[in-house]
Amino acid sequence: MSGQSERVPVDVAVGVLVERDAAGREGRFLLTSRPEGKVYAGYWEFPGGKLEAGESVHDALARELHEELGITIGDSHAWQELVMDYPHARVRLHFRKVYQWSGAFEMREGQAMVWESLPVASAPVLPGTIPVLQWFAAERGHDGPTHGS
Repeated sequence: MSGQSERVPVDVAVGVLVERDAAGREGRFLLTSRPEGKVYAGYWEFPGGKLEAGESVHDALARELHEELGITIGDSHAWQELVMDYPHARVRLHFRKVYQWSGAFEMREGQAMVWESLPVASAPVLPGTIPVLQWFAAERGHDGPTHGS
């Protein structure tokens, strides 16, 4: 009998695009909605996707953000990792902060995008996104809720 914890996680690169002010302080961050036809359609998340064989996390992130959003990213900075068990999949999320990108945002999968700050107004939020909002709250000294219900 196999349990949830025995499922091998799929590695996923996740882009946390963050605006910075002239002093380098972090500001708003980008969330996108999951497109129709995907599991959790309409939920808000940080964009990204699965690593392909032989790909580094940065390379996968650069490819996914170009495919989904039409942008080209500069460096990405390893930030946090988290394993999430969803009913449909077990995923290892590799969160990377991105401060530089070029190109116009194009929602190539019919998704929506929004620049957010804490507390996030967009709802519902994907379960794997909630810890990220909590990490932001801890880094930024934010007290109170990180998102609505």
